[in-house]
Amino acid sequence: MSKIAVVGVEENLGREVLTLLAEKGIKVKDVQAVSPRSVMGNMISYGEDDELDILNLEQFDFKSVEVAIFTTTAEIAKKYIPAAIKQGAKVIDASGSSAGNPDVAMVLSGFNDDKINPDNISVVSVPSPEVTQMLRPLQSLHQQFVVKRIVVSTYSSTSAYGRAGMDELFNQTRKIFMNDTLADDQNVFHKQIAFNVIPHLGEFIGEETICEWAFNAETKQILGGDAKVHANCAVVPAFIGSAQYINVEFAKEVDVDQAKDCMKKTKGIIVFDKQVDGGYVTLNDVQGEDSIYISRLRQDMSIENGISFWCVADNLRSASAHNILSILNLLKK
Repeated sequence: MSKIAVVGVEENLGREVLTLLAEKGIKVKDVQAVSPRSVMGNMISYGEDDELDILNLEQFDFKSVEVAIFTTTAEIAKKYIPAAIKQGAKVIDASGSSAGNPDVAMVLSGFNDDKINPDNISVVSVPSPEVTQMLRPLQSLHQQFVVKRIVVSTYSSTSAYGRAGMDELFNQTRKIFMNDTLADDQNVFHKQIAFNVIPHLGEFIGEETICEWAFNAETKQILGGDAKVHANCAVVPAFIGSAQYINVEFAKEVDVDQAKDCMKKTKGIIVFDKQVDGGYVTLNDVQGEDSIYISRLRQDMSIENGISFWCVADNLRSASAHNILSILNLLKK
């Protein structure tokens, strides 16, 4: 048995995972597409030439698959992951439902692969796309200089809220140009998102949003030790991608040249940093790209052993789906 179930294929991340599976040569007969909202007859494209029936999650038999990848909401994942495990499937949880749970290994490939033992692990959690994007460029740096504290400001596209968020941005933009009212198109963000920036990503839990809380909780799960994170998360009027300004304090002395060398050696990281107009990468440049791009790399003179940099990525593809596929390969070994 070598079948893979992608649960949540009608979500942005689920579709991106299917795209990567097809690109990696996984045969259509070895993949099953599952959705909690599917009705009989629904289909989804797989690669350029094939299609998959979308099976309903309520009736789905997890005994038919080896690994189930959950890209659903956390609420749905919490309900169905126990059933998948009980029926013998290994689970990759990309829903966020396992964040902060000390009994579930959270893995960022390349950082802590040793947490995965295919013979005795039933569920692996993956960090959010935002946390993955922040930590991936720090992989070699952490090994050499030890991350002590991170302050990150994120600028996420509306794709963080799925198709509904992207549709709301599109509809508001169109109505503004037509001088129409936005009264019926402020359901996802509760504020105008077109031509605006909203300092709020995810539900509030006390003073923080769930996204800001996740930066701290997930980083501790991956890095261990005493690393601290303070995050400020905002949504910008873009459809795809995530941008971050990141300030990092290390336990050991490090300069910009050392940081740049470490990042260049890290798989999946491209440093494009020229001190000229346009010598940096923006959100529009990274849609559909596999890599995470670094620009504006500088020494942070306000603290000892500090650097800062600008980081952009396709939040669905490079910052999440690629990590999921790497973990899939580890589980199947």
